[in-house]
Amino acid sequence: VRFQSCDGNKKIHFGSSEPEDFRVGEDGVVYAERSFQLSAEPTEFVVSAQDKETQEEWQMRVKLTPEPAFAEASEKNQKKIEDIIFPWQHYKHSSPLKRQKRDWVIPPINLPENSRGPFPQELVRIRSDRDKSLSLRYSVTGPGADQPPTGIFIINPISGQLSVTKPLDREQIASFHLRAHAVDVNGNQVENPIDIVINVIDMNDNRPEFLHQVWNGTVPEGSKPGTYVMTVTAIDADDPNAQNGMLRYRILSQAPSSPSPNMFTINNETGDIITVAAGLDREKVQQYTLIIQATDMEGNPTYGLSNTATAVITVTDVNDNPPEFTAMTFYGEVPENRVDVIVANLTVTDKDQPHTPAWNAMYRMTGGDPTGRFTILTDPNSNDGLVTVVKPIDFETNRMFVLTVAAENQVPLAKGIQHPPQSTATVSITVIDVNESPYFVPNPKLVRQEEGLLAGSVLTTFTAQDPDRYMQQTSLRYSKLSDPANWLKIDPVSGQITTTAVLDRESIYVQNNMYNATFLASDNGIPPMSGTGTLQIHLLDINDNAPQVNPKEATTCETLQPNAINITAVDPDIDPNAGPFAFELPDMPASIKRNWTIVRISGDHAQLSLRIRFLEAGIYDVPIVITDSGNPHASSTSVLKVKVCQCDINGDCTDVDRIVGAGLGTGAIIAILLCIIILLILVLMFVVWMKRRDKERQAKQLLIDPEDDVRDNILKYDEEGGGEEDQ
Repeated sequence: VRFQSCDGNKKIHFGSSEPEDFRVGEDGVVYAERSFQLSAEPTEFVVSAQDKETQEEWQMRVKLTPEPAFAEASEKNQKKIEDIIFPWQHYKHSSPLKRQKRDWVIPPINLPENSRGPFPQELVRIRSDRDKSLSLRYSVTGPGADQPPTGIFIINPISGQLSVTKPLDREQIASFHLRAHAVDVNGNQVENPIDIVINVIDMNDNRPEFLHQVWNGTVPEGSKPGTYVMTVTAIDADDPNAQNGMLRYRILSQAPSSPSPNMFTINNETGDIITVAAGLDREKVQQYTLIIQATDMEGNPTYGLSNTATAVITVTDVNDNPPEFTAMTFYGEVPENRVDVIVANLTVTDKDQPHTPAWNAMYRMTGGDPTGRFTILTDPNSNDGLVTVVKPIDFETNRMFVLTVAAENQVPLAKGIQHPPQSTATVSITVIDVNESPYFVPNPKLVRQEEGLLAGSVLTTFTAQDPDRYMQQTSLRYSKLSDPANWLKIDPVSGQITTTAVLDRESIYVQNNMYNATFLASDNGIPPMSGTGTLQIHLLDINDNAPQVNPKEATTCETLQPNAINITAVDPDIDPNAGPFAFELPDMPASIKRNWTIVRISGDHAQLSLRIRFLEAGIYDVPIVITDSGNPHASSTSVLKVKVCQCDINGDCTDVDRIVGAGLGTGAIIAILLCIIILLILVLMFVVWMKRRDKERQAKQLLIDPEDDVRDNILKYDEEGGGEEDQ
């Protein structure tokens, strides 16, 4: 059935008065909805056409009659086949010029897909009005005829009957464009070709197909109704502009069905899934599974084809549950003076998804720790709070701590949550008393003492204190730990320190006038503990060392000029018991002052020179009296060994051998003796080696007959001769 509006723009919906028996598609094709036998009388029903916008309706009556038998039908159909006639040509007013009439617009031929035949099925007959005077031949060209796919359409060249040879599939080719030709027996064109369009009418032969069989989406818990979740999409290979390809979506089932069996709805045209009810709670239902159905024929459950897919909607977590302590009070204990020790585990529960910012707990102390001796770390696996000591605690000062702690999530609670954002609890921590080490007061202890203190003198008392006031312990015991010069001893009970030797500031164990000794104080606790203390003795200098001459040996010329010797006074004491020094020569023997003179050139230096014009070369011992500036003064007589020698014009000695013969120093004598001993050892080793070699040679000679020893019998002569004599 066809409906044509005046303006051609109306959107019409066809309906049937007998929907159980007959259905009218959007394209006007009438279908039988069931199998039934038609009576001999015509069957009548009404087809309505309704404007979708104005709801205006028109009606038309349809009469159906049974088809005749096959033979009769063939004859009848043969008579009813539509003729397509080529446009004709004519002469105007006997004018010799021919003018062709304007081409006709051939309406398209509509052919349903999936036809059951019989084939070939006649469609139209193509003829020319000139076939009465000429013998014509008809043909068709184009895709489906002589071009791929070939052989779908054929034409009888004599009668012009156009037929289809097999069922068509609109999903493969929706329309065919052919050209019909008419020629005479000689192949000459007698008519212009005409275009024939064959439209394949869509049938609902394809089910909708979802792009994915399983669709995954997410929605935050607590979402309000109308929140977009996801979109599912299905496609239908049928004509999308006809009902066969128009899809509608609906939700068949929801699992689980709590808190409501209709938590979601779907837009039946777009496939958008949105929430329709409140109450999404991830802690109760973490995932919903929806069965989605797509039906063509605009969702008609009777005529439409359907298919299903699964939509899995995961409810994502939001921070709608704060952490809650499992107890109001937690307990722990810690030994005093221990750090980096976990003293208590704070446990919380949080219904949000584990290991997310909405579940991870952060702990902080709100009271009870003004000095910052504790901190709370979070165990990333268990979410527990680990109360840890970061500063030493003294039992004698604090025996117990009561901390107030709070726990909250890393992210704030979601809006509209009625719970408090944090949970609080108390932590009671008991400090355990342990045996602590004694400590000396003060440490180090400084004592100022003049050197020269005799052995057995009391120096000071160095005692320690035990911090364990609440433990039953005996008194401390003292012992010496370090005393480099072994000058001191300590009483094990009282801690009194006395000297065992004379204190000497000039000792090698004294650095910068300071002598250090270390002592040990021990208790009898369990376990026993001990502490060390350092005694620093600042030794004050006394004038207990006389100055000495330096160097001990010198060289000068036997003449008066040049003959000056520079000497220096050395005193281990320090100011004011050292320089400036006084230098002088003794009165005895008289030759000293007669031959030598000494002059001080500075506080520590003097110059010795000959008083006489000439002194015979040799080695002379010159005593020099040196006195320091201490109170009282300290003086000593130092002997300077002076080598007098003959000198050249530069003042260098020229008779070193004679001086050495006259007397050698101790170092030179030792060196000479060492050289002699080494030389004797080398000679002895050489003699032993030679004897050993002779013994080896004699042993070899015993193994060889002297007459067979050719080494002494073969001679070489560099001469030529008679040969006989040369033997």
